[in-house]
Amino acid sequence: MRVEQKIREFIQENFCVDPSQLADDTSLIGEGIVDSTGMLEVIAFLEAEYEIKIADVETVPDNLETIRRIADFVARKRPALAAAS
Repeated sequence: MRVEQKIREFIQENFCVDPSQLADDTSLIGEGIVDSTGMLEVIAFLEAEYEIKIADVETVPDNLETIRRIADFVARKRPALAAAS
């Protein structure tokens, strides 16, 4: 399963989001889908699912604002995943 799809499913299930409201470039914070506490849940999911460590300095919109940015960030942290997707 592609990284984007896993992230989308996690967000839909944990934040009760209608799939039609969640595109790869939808701002999770800006659209009120995920709040600051929810972002901690997203980070915990990413660390567990992809066996990565996300430093505090990496918790910025450039890395975590949208599904696409999250997937790109995970790919940078885990280059082998990028090749598989």
